[in-house]
Amino acid sequence: MLKLTRKADYGLISLKHLALHGRTRPASAKEMAEAYRIPVPILAKVLQKMVREGFLVSEQGTNGGYRLARDPSEITALEVIRAIDGPIILTTCLSRQGGACELTNQCTVREPLRKVHEGILRLLDSITISDLSSEEDAAAAGAAPGAGRVGLSVLTS
Repeated sequence: MLKLTRKADYGLISLKHLALHGRTRPASAKEMAEAYRIPVPILAKVLQKMVREGFLVSEQGTNGGYRLARDPSEITALEVIRAIDGPIILTTCLSRQGGACELTNQCTVREPLRKVHEGILRLLDSITISDLSSEEDAAAAGAAPGAGRVGLSVLTS
């Protein structure tokens, strides 16, 4: 089963939060953790990793916290997930190190699974943090459910 880790979920949640609320002031790890009921120590580690990966900047001081380092329309779900979880692998034979299993010569599903894998990667690469944020903006404005782009709930449900 393809499933994102909680850390990847937390990373996407925090980036969406900052896209929606972090333009006027930085948001602290504690603030975001309380807003989404995420354990502070885990979120703090995810946020630190996202600073190292160039998604966030950290501001020190009394009013410090985190801000997006890039425009949310330039950050894709795929790059965030890869930065936190590493490569996305549907099946080991599709990984770069994958090599052959004992069924390679008789395998009838490798090619269809490769197409599914590539489709998942394309979908994740097409979804930006802005897209995730605009869905919430549309819901707040009273737009019809599903009027925005396809969200990650397809993959995390």
